[in-house]
Amino acid sequence: MRTNLGVPVRRQLYRVASEEVTVWITETDDDLTAVSRWAAEQHHRPIAFDTETTGLDAFVPDFRLRTVQFGHETTAYVIPVDTASVPSGYGRRALHVASGILRTLPHVVIHNATFDALIADRHMTGVELSDLWARVTDTATLAHLCDPRGPEDGGPGLGLKSLCARRVDPQAPDTADGLNAEFRRLGYTADTGWARIPIDNPTYTLYAGLDVILTSRLFTSLHREVTERGFQRLSRFEHAVSLVCAKMESAGLRVDPEYLRSLRTRLASESDRWSTAAREFGVTSVNSPSQVASALTGMGEVLTETTEKGALKVGKEVLLPLADLDRTWSRIGAREPNPLAHAVLRAKRASKWQASYVDAMLSRRDAHDRIHPKIASLKARTARMSISRPPFQQLPSSDWTIRQAVIAEDGAVVGAVDYAAVEMRVLAALSQDETMMQAIIEGQDLHDVTARLLYGTDFTPFHRKVAKSINFGKVYGGGAVSLARQTGAPLAEVTGAVRQYDQLYRGVRRFSRRLIERADYGRRQVVTPSGRVIPLDRRRTYAAVNYLIQSAARDVLAQALVELDAQGLTGYMRLPIHDEVLFTAPREVAAEVGQQIQRTMRVADFRGVPLDTDLQVGGTSWGSLYGAPA
Repeated sequence: MRTNLGVPVRRQLYRVASEEVTVWITETDDDLTAVSRWAAEQHHRPIAFDTETTGLDAFVPDFRLRTVQFGHETTAYVIPVDTASVPSGYGRRALHVASGILRTLPHVVIHNATFDALIADRHMTGVELSDLWARVTDTATLAHLCDPRGPEDGGPGLGLKSLCARRVDPQAPDTADGLNAEFRRLGYTADTGWARIPIDNPTYTLYAGLDVILTSRLFTSLHREVTERGFQRLSRFEHAVSLVCAKMESAGLRVDPEYLRSLRTRLASESDRWSTAAREFGVTSVNSPSQVASALTGMGEVLTETTEKGALKVGKEVLLPLADLDRTWSRIGAREPNPLAHAVLRAKRASKWQASYVDAMLSRRDAHDRIHPKIASLKARTARMSISRPPFQQLPSSDWTIRQAVIAEDGAVVGAVDYAAVEMRVLAALSQDETMMQAIIEGQDLHDVTARLLYGTDFTPFHRKVAKSINFGKVYGGGAVSLARQTGAPLAEVTGAVRQYDQLYRGVRRFSRRLIERADYGRRQVVTPSGRVIPLDRRRTYAAVNYLIQSAARDVLAQALVELDAQGLTGYMRLPIHDEVLFTAPREVAAEVGQQIQRTMRVADFRGVPLDTDLQVGGTSWGSLYGAPA
């Protein structure tokens, strides 16, 4: 066979780590027989699996699976299965053969396994997610356990290219970048190229095959390190968590298209209105930092923070205090709001919500008006989970506007169970601070306790806000300057309150100092209760407390997900978001389901501290849990 470019593609050669590797592309029924025979002979070794598709959204109606790849360290087979690109009879037979191979391989290695496993579950014949997952090792999971740092922090990140460049071959090709370059050469974009590039394009087939060869080699390196460092139990745990998240991603969330279309119109109007208001101050584009900074300084505002290139910062963290708003967009009451800062914030938020949420939900619906957000169960340095496509974790905690678009199934309602001040409780447990632990055991509100200790029994709501910010500052690593900006309190007052806080919670202070000194003079890392090792940056060892608490709190939620799955409750669960589990259930059993989830999530004794949970059962929309009108 020759491609439309005149290049034979049945067998392609390449060199990885100075060793010749071979990529085979199946074209005939005899080829399918050959690859089946090859797979049957590989039962003694892990085999890497990968797919090429028309895009990232496996549930949209026009999604297609284009090729399936299997391979080990030196050999890969690329099997075209897309009946829109190959003769339909052959495509169906190829898919049947590829599915049969995947069903019978005893050990499958996948990089970013959730994506390809969900595609296999949905688009391959007879492949079932849980059965496949029992045989899968995700090299991205192993990589995170070995080094969770991103490239920006000196780590390899979780990308196949960067990992292979460090562990397999410094010259390992960036197959994604290479394909994007080929898309541009052919006149396609990064979005359209995956669906339109000819399925026999030699760059396409070569890179498809190289991905499984590189994944196989990466597995060998990572598996060795995971074993040497004793991370096997943690690896099994993380794979179990990933399966639960994959099940939730597959189930998805129902959305209300009519509400979304109405909201899109409303947000577009709001963006225009506030952009017009900004133009009254000489800002023709709210997305121009230089224009916004110039106008603000012209109004007498003092901007002190700069970017690495020396430009004045005017991001949300700077503008919110100028608009007298806290992180929940509630009035602080510390100053008269700057009208330009307020207008810029409102205009940009409306525009972002329209693009990131409304348009995303409308375009990514499946045939049943459900969306399937990506749930990354192991993300960031601390392993905190994240939600993307759309980024639901970035929604403000006090607003129901976007959440109102997510609705329950017919006859069902939405509920949520979340941990009560989990990070503060984890801080108390890990530090063994007697004052904090006693307050929790007695059922007191920790922010009230801190405010009373700092300001006396007649503390005001503003005092409580300062106390709350200092509490969370100990968790998130915020200094006095950032706390003053968030609360609107004078810097001197916040500095004094922080100093007094350290005297009141001596256990927290000792715990923090011990972690930082250990990092400064010993290994720059923290080890979590679950055995996770988190590297620290030389200049940011103060982040040790933050990393340890966030990671421990995340592992509490992750363990709960595994236990909920074991109890058969995953069918009700929709999202793990921050420290809560969102669920839907038939109205008549919703309270009972919620109570069972609540009991399972609760931890009676976490190093002497109870990790309590709160249950909310709302109406037919997610927004009902946030005060949306019925």
